[in-house]
Amino acid sequence: MDGILIGVIGFIVLVIIFLLRMPVGFAMAFVGVLGLSYLISPEVALYVLARDFFSIFSSYSLTVIPMFTLMGCIASESGMSRRLYDAGYVLFGKFPGGLALATVLGCAGFAAINGSTSATAAAMGKVCIPEMKRYKYDNSLSTGIVAAAGTLGIMIPPSTIFIVYGILTEQSIGKLFISGVFPGLIIAALLMVTVAILCWRNPKLAPVAAASTFKEKMEALIGVIEMLVLFFFVIIGLFLGWFSPTQAGAAGVAGAILIGLITKQLKWQGFLNALKDTVRITAMVMVIVAGATVFGHFIAITRIPMVLSGWVGSLPLPPMGIMAVIIVIYLMGGCFMDSLAMITLTIPIFYPVVLALGVDPIWFGVIIVLVVEMGVITPPVGLNVYVIKGIAPDVPLETIFKGIFPFLAALVVAAIILLLFPQIATFLPSLAKY
Repeated sequence: MDGILIGVIGFIVLVIIFLLRMPVGFAMAFVGVLGLSYLISPEVALYVLARDFFSIFSSYSLTVIPMFTLMGCIASESGMSRRLYDAGYVLFGKFPGGLALATVLGCAGFAAINGSTSATAAAMGKVCIPEMKRYKYDNSLSTGIVAAAGTLGIMIPPSTIFIVYGILTEQSIGKLFISGVFPGLIIAALLMVTVAILCWRNPKLAPVAAASTFKEKMEALIGVIEMLVLFFFVIIGLFLGWFSPTQAGAAGVAGAILIGLITKQLKWQGFLNALKDTVRITAMVMVIVAGATVFGHFIAITRIPMVLSGWVGSLPLPPMGIMAVIIVIYLMGGCFMDSLAMITLTIPIFYPVVLALGVDPIWFGVIIVLVVEMGVITPPVGLNVYVIKGIAPDVPLETIFKGIFPFLAALVVAAIILLLFPQIATFLPSLAKY
């Protein structure tokens, strides 16, 4: 049977297994081993499986994942997410949609110490959604804004998606982190503008909360200082070349622990919970990367990447037109696949095309992360939507999806801005020393 046909069958089987809810990493490794066994031999397939898993789990560059994950988990257990939201609330609570605006600010702040969309949505959702319910916010607005703002977790550094992209493309993880700062701020601003427009058109969506006193504002702002210190310590250290990404993660962990001890918010049980969450999240990410590596070797043997990249590259379109086709493919795939699975499966296919077009790989990484952000809130998979459903089980799933569509439009606007002005993503990395 033709290798390309075997590859297509492999993709179909993989999607079916995803729908059966087999863990993504194991599913990709399983299909990869089956495909290699058929195309070459079972002995080679098992050798590739063992070699890829060993090389991934023993990779020094991947130690950046547990470091930044632990930093985010410790920050969460130290109550930073609550203090970030309180600060946003006292600043914007008196405005129409003030709690939703505070949610965006809180998610942006928490994203600066945590690299996951689901973790950001879950941590902030537990804080924000009950408050918005208490003030009688519309369910679609309250759940939709948390799901959408939670996507900032993978744009504002640190970011697990940037880490995986950097490893797959051999790009500087430090520069990728820095490249997400301005785009992340732009996305946060667009989400806030969307909230303002929605509440202006329909004031019933978000009743105005009581104004805060000057003393309350000062107390809330003091609670933000610790997050800013931690964020700028890590990012400026990367920017100036004081330490590598892995060292930056370790420094961030030390800083988060120190802040937790100084504020007396980090308890022993909270520290143990952070360690458990870190092990779980790290193991999940590394198994996905390892499984995708096995599957990638199978797909490479089928020659699908060369055929597909050749087809995309031969389209009678200008470079930006080809980029638009690639983005549409990512959007369609994001509707059905996990974000990490999408990245690990498609980067080996499209990255050579991007390089051939002369596109900056750092800018392309930012575009991919933005498209992945859209994927985690679009049906039918929409991982962040299901996270919010778990936090607010009384809200129907269709209500949450209804609430995210205006914010999905904001992400589309952000993508257009980055396509027209790539310097937004590339300016800071061009100045970085690491």
